[in-house]
Amino acid sequence: MEKVSKDRMELLPQFQKFLLERKLAPEKNISFLAYWVSRFLAFSQKHDYKATEYVESAVLEFLDVLRSDKRILDWQPLQAEDAIKLYYFHYLGKEGAKLFAGISLNDISGILKETKRLIRLKHYSYSTERTYLQWIERFFNYALQTRKMEKISDIAAEDFKNFISHLALKQKVSSSTQNQAFNAILFLFRNVLGKEIGDLSNTVRAKRGQKLPVVFSVDEVKSLFAHMLGRSLLIAELLYGSGLRLMELARLRVKDIDFDANTIFVRSGKGDKDRSTVLPAAVKEKLREHLKEIKALHEHDLTKGYGEVFFPDALSRKYPNMGKEWAWQYVFPSAKLSVDPRSGKVGRHHISDTAIQDSIKNALSKAGIPKHASVHTLRHSFATHLLQSGVNIREVQSLLGHKHVETTMVYTHVLRNMSNAPQSPLDTLYKEQKS
Repeated sequence: MEKVSKDRMELLPQFQKFLLERKLAPEKNISFLAYWVSRFLAFSQKHDYKATEYVESAVLEFLDVLRSDKRILDWQPLQAEDAIKLYYFHYLGKEGAKLFAGISLNDISGILKETKRLIRLKHYSYSTERTYLQWIERFFNYALQTRKMEKISDIAAEDFKNFISHLALKQKVSSSTQNQAFNAILFLFRNVLGKEIGDLSNTVRAKRGQKLPVVFSVDEVKSLFAHMLGRSLLIAELLYGSGLRLMELARLRVKDIDFDANTIFVRSGKGDKDRSTVLPAAVKEKLREHLKEIKALHEHDLTKGYGEVFFPDALSRKYPNMGKEWAWQYVFPSAKLSVDPRSGKVGRHHISDTAIQDSIKNALSKAGIPKHASVHTLRHSFATHLLQSGVNIREVQSLLGHKHVETTMVYTHVLRNMSNAPQSPLDTLYKEQKS
């Protein structure tokens, strides 16, 4: 391993301070990251790469030099690449991003390309990436048509405010849809355009009143399950028995199931948080049999040259063969092979959210349950039935992964035992007539 000089703490001190304050890297690694950036800048200067030029080719050449150096360990070029990206995309901001990516922020396509790059650098999900890009494109179309601007650079925070108000007043979108658009445009202004938003108090926001969750009774859950078979039934049982969100279940990997501890680990759930929840004993044997079938399918894929699942870019580079290991396979894989839209590799992705939604919808129809229910209703029922059985609300909060107990408190509103409710005056009236 190549030795790093003792004065590495003196390299790019402002960059190191920036990483530390923003918590963009473990403190023990910060000086090493600064060292690699310093080496890259010296390499660029030596090879006459000017600061105003497209520098990605310089990065590629620099990394090739490191890989060819026998003193450098395999993981060090990966650390160097991460350091350079932190320097350009975060420390230098949008100007650094333009230098690194060689794009123009004077046209919509260039902005969308830069947005996509930054989203992936922040490890947002692919569905978030698609949603953000769609809203940003809609925002630009609205802003350019409304003010008839000739240049993208003329777009201001006022256009942001007007667009959000337009969605509520003209488009009549729901509060959740407006919030989705709000977060996408906010990401655009803060991370790509580098423009201040200012006060947003005068924007019209779609209002959402307090809504009580739809919850199944225990008998309704039994009826629903009675109209399901095989994998669909196992999925529904886990959604209800473990309180998982739809995509948390879809993204479960084999390593996340601990049969001995009766535990399911949820990785990078809502808010990018990890948590654990209960593995129902009632499904353990069924789940074991299911995994045997999935393992046979995985081994068949490997013989065909496939069998690799999706990994975030950094992990896939650091551990290039890990994606083919059994422990990292999805518990509920797709029935078909597909091309990963980010890496371009052919593999077996997890089951789609639509497939899960359709199976629950069909079972609801067959069971004749007259409720406006969805996949998420099983999670609501999990929480409510736990509270009914006397489980402490703090424990339920932990199992659900709620940040605040107030979020979990909504289930107490549906716990009311109607047998103890006040008697209706109509019942009193008829009772008096009969007497």
